[in-house]
Amino acid sequence: MQRTFTLGIGAILSMALAAPYAAEACSRAVYFGEDGQTVTGRTMDWFVSDMDTNLWLYPRGLERFSNTATPIIWKAKYGSVVTTIYEGASADGMNEAGLVANMLYLAESEYPPATEGDTRPTLPISAWAQYVLDNFATTAEAVEALGKEEFRIVPITAPTGEKGTVHLSISDATGDSAIFEYIGGKLVIHHGREFQIMTNSPTYDQQLALAAYWKNIGGSVMLPGTNRAADRFARMSYYINEATQTADPRRAVATVFSVMRNVSVPIGIKIPGQPNIADTLWLTVSDQKNRIYYYQDTNSPSIIWANLNALDFSEGSLPRKVQLDGNPDLAGDQTANFQPAELFKFMSPDESH
Repeated sequence: MQRTFTLGIGAILSMALAAPYAAEACSRAVYFGEDGQTVTGRTMDWFVSDMDTNLWLYPRGLERFSNTATPIIWKAKYGSVVTTIYEGASADGMNEAGLVANMLYLAESEYPPATEGDTRPTLPISAWAQYVLDNFATTAEAVEALGKEEFRIVPITAPTGEKGTVHLSISDATGDSAIFEYIGGKLVIHHGREFQIMTNSPTYDQQLALAAYWKNIGGSVMLPGTNRAADRFARMSYYINEATQTADPRRAVATVFSVMRNVSVPIGIKIPGQPNIADTLWLTVSDQKNRIYYYQDTNSPSIIWANLNALDFSEGSLPRKVQLDGNPDLAGDQTANFQPAELFKFMSPDESH
C-alpha cells in the first residue's frame, strides 16, 4: 500500500524548510552487508536530558493490554529486547526472529478520528512498536496484518506535554523494510528493501524526492550538513551505502554506529523555540543476522549489548529489565544482567476526539 504524488523539487525544498519543528528528531538506517549481514541503526534525539530509558526483555506468551478504552489484548508470539521511554512506551527494539521496530517523530501525523459506528479496538502509539515485535517475524507479515487496519491507532501526550505524533519503521533479517505513516487520517505504507532510510518531517514521499535530488548531485561532491531531518536523510542515504559492505559482523556494526553518529546532534546543541534541534540521547544498533542488540547512552563512554540467542524467552518466564536510568557507567555484555521487574502499563491515550 503506497500513495505517492509528484511535486517539483523546488516546492518540496521550500516545504521542507518551512515545516514546523518537531520535538523529537530521530534517524534510522538499514545496512546491507554481504552474506545476509543486515544491521539497523537509529538515534533518539529529545530536548530533555532524561527519558527514563531502560532495556527490557519480554518473553513469548506474555499477555499484553493496550490500556485504552476499547482495548486490544494479545499474547506475544515472539520474545523481544526493547528500549523503553518514560516506563510507558516501547520506542525501539528487536525480537528473536530478527525483526526490528523503530518509532520516530512525525509532526504531520494525523490519526483516524473516533467516529460513530467505528467499533474497532484501539492501540496507542506507545504500544505500536511492541505490538509489531510481539506478533510478527517478517516485514511482509506485519505489512499484511497492519494493512487490514483491524484496530485504530490513537495518539498519546508525552509526560513533557508534547503531542505524540510518530511514524513507525520496521526491518527484518533479510533487509526488507516498511514505513507506516498516518497522513490525513489514512494509513500510508511504503514497503520494500529500498526504504532503508527514515527521519522526520516532511512526510516520507517528500523525503524520497529530496533524497533523489541529492543523489543526482552526488555525495562525494556535496552533502547538506545541518541537523534538519531532510539533511540527515540525505547524509544517511549516501553514507550507509557508500560504506564498505562486509560480512564481518563486528565491522558492520561499527560502520552503522559511525553513520548514526554522523547524523547525531552533539551534546549541548539546543536552539530556543526549536526543540527538534536537540541532543541525541541514545543510539541503538541491531545486528539482525546474529541477533545482537546494541545500545549507547551519549552520556556514557561505553556501549552495552544483549545477545538474543543466549536469552531465555520461554513462555512462562518473567519480563525482565536492565536498569539503564541512573546507571550511565554500564558497559559491555548485559545478556546475563536482566532482572525480573514489574511490567509497566503503556501510556494512556486521549480518546475524547
